[in-house]
Amino acid sequence: MTERDRERDFERDLGRRLADAGSRTPTLDPGRLQAELRRRAAAADLLDVAYASVGSPLGELLVAVTPRGLVRIAYPGEEAEVLEELASAVSPRVLRAPERTDRVRRELEAYFAGRLRRFDLPLDWSLVHGFAIEILHATARVPFGSVATYGEVAAEAGSPRAARAAGNALHVNPIPIVVPCHRIVPASGGLGGYGGGEERKRFLLELEGAAPA
Repeated sequence: MTERDRERDFERDLGRRLADAGSRTPTLDPGRLQAELRRRAAAADLLDVAYASVGSPLGELLVAVTPRGLVRIAYPGEEAEVLEELASAVSPRVLRAPERTDRVRRELEAYFAGRLRRFDLPLDWSLVHGFAIEILHATARVPFGSVATYGEVAAEAGSPRAARAAGNALHVNPIPIVVPCHRIVPASGGLGGYGGGEERKRFLLELEGAAPA
């Protein structure tokens, strides 16, 4: 059976289940139906991107994972745009499946509680391309409690004169917090820019005891 055949069978079965559920509206359990949908999608190898919401001091985060690892963390207000991005750039098989994101949730909770200083999560770099990959790899090596400048991460990535390009790459980092772009600051002092906003950057640096004067 081809992949397309499995998709058609899954869609037909899902349609029958939804029709049956609609005829039994008084006893419909949406949570149970969603769980069954996730189970059957996973069993049919039709769940490529799983996502969930995770509470944090910075608001409700959207986290998304693939079989390769964590692919996206987004701040509040970005959900629709991010889901569209994932469906377009990674796979249209995107489904809310909180149990698939449990490991990410646990590590984020430990980080915000001050119990975790280094994330140990597999990462999926599908949303990163070109020079940005080198910049984000260099950023990922900046340790907890430390900061580096845009020029320093550019040099670490092999292009010491590309500080501005480094800043652009960091601004669109698809995995903030875990890939700690908040630890990158201007050589001239201050916080610098941040895709999640200056106040979130300050919060994260203060949490790590690394906020610049």
